[in-house]
Amino acid sequence: MSKFLDQSRCLIIGEVAQSHDGSLGTAHAFIDAIAKAGADAIKFQTHIASAESTPAEPWRVKFSYQDATRYEYWKRMEFTPEGWQGLADHAAEKGLLFLSSPFSIEAVELLERIGMPAWKVASGEVNNKPMLERMLETGKPILLSTGMSNMDEIDDAVAYIRRKNVEHAVMQCTTAYPCPPEKIGLNLIPQLRERYGCAVGLSDHSGTIYAGLAAVTLGIEILEVHVALSREMFGPDVPASVTTGELSQLVEGIRFIERMRNNPVDKDAFAAEAQPLRNLFTKSVVAAADLSKGTTLEEKHLRVKKPGTGLPGERMKDILGKKLMRDIKMDEQILEGDFS
Repeated sequence: MSKFLDQSRCLIIGEVAQSHDGSLGTAHAFIDAIAKAGADAIKFQTHIASAESTPAEPWRVKFSYQDATRYEYWKRMEFTPEGWQGLADHAAEKGLLFLSSPFSIEAVELLERIGMPAWKVASGEVNNKPMLERMLETGKPILLSTGMSNMDEIDDAVAYIRRKNVEHAVMQCTTAYPCPPEKIGLNLIPQLRERYGCAVGLSDHSGTIYAGLAAVTLGIEILEVHVALSREMFGPDVPASVTTGELSQLVEGIRFIERMRNNPVDKDAFAAEAQPLRNLFTKSVVAAADLSKGTTLEEKHLRVKKPGTGLPGERMKDILGKKLMRDIKMDEQILEGDFS
């Protein structure tokens, strides 16, 4: 089985969610912007209202000015199969992995036809075993979000996935929009890695670049972050999103952190390489005034000054009481062989 994830490089996913507000054109604009920002992948959500919901589904927050019910909102978020194929093709042209979270088996089938490379299981779908089973049948990697699950439920889902020997990752997530820092749960990232022995990630809803940068220092393989074209956009996901400009900063910061993590420094080796700098910035023992041959050296005769090309400053006490073997002018370095 080929590895979808690279342990040395975090997969950065720009999550659009519903921020396109049902506009296919806006969805395409997100592809251009997220690719320009340097992310690795773009992710949408594939909703088919009649397959995932009923007209009785309540609003979490009533935000829409045009949809009387949550069901009507999901209907408006739908794209045609041709629309989804166009988005996938556009993403490929821009060098982005195309991902979309399905919310029904019908959505899985639609996305499978357009060639999804991996499946992102949304937090509310962890216990949806029929849909998960259909995903597993494809043999493609599973990215499991955990925003609404307790540890027993995550244990059960991971065990279910492992029955099929499918590559998988577990992503820490807190379902809060935006998520405050005290609920992000960075402490869970190493715990998830130890518990499941698999790749781990963070699905971040903080609306900042800080959580993602902190998580990358812990060695996550995946970061998913919500993205908005601007903070003035309409929609429930915008408060939990970074802007495309911030996404660019986040990508730059992550790649910087990865270079640090992937290149451990040997202090002794670095000190040897830095000898020219050491000569510039360290100090040597010099004469504090013009000194005559035969002078018995006292502290008043000596100073420690740059550059560090002579007798190291820490040797000054070693030569107190020694006699000069030659005349030395003020600020001239006192070298080995100049005293006895």
